[in-house]
Amino acid sequence: MIELSKISAKGQVTIPLELRKKLQLTEGSKVAFITDENGRIYLANSSFLALKDVQSAFGGAAEALGIKNEDEVADFIKNSLKE
Repeated sequence: MIELSKISAKGQVTIPLELRKKLQLTEGSKVAFITDENGRIYLANSSFLALKDVQSAFGGAAEALGIKNEDEVADFIKNSLKE
């Protein structure tokens, strides 16, 4: 699949609808740009990346706690620091 988009004068790019659907991006979603060793650049939903990292770090505990996105990870950490 190839999708094209133009860069605005402010450096902004509109992510085509089909890609937004595939990445489950909605208004306000954060995206990550990842560069591999060959210089290829990938676009990812940063919430999924953050959740994946947390789940790995906690050995599945995040999943067991019902943490589903980046905001819930941040809330969990804030609440943990208050205790």
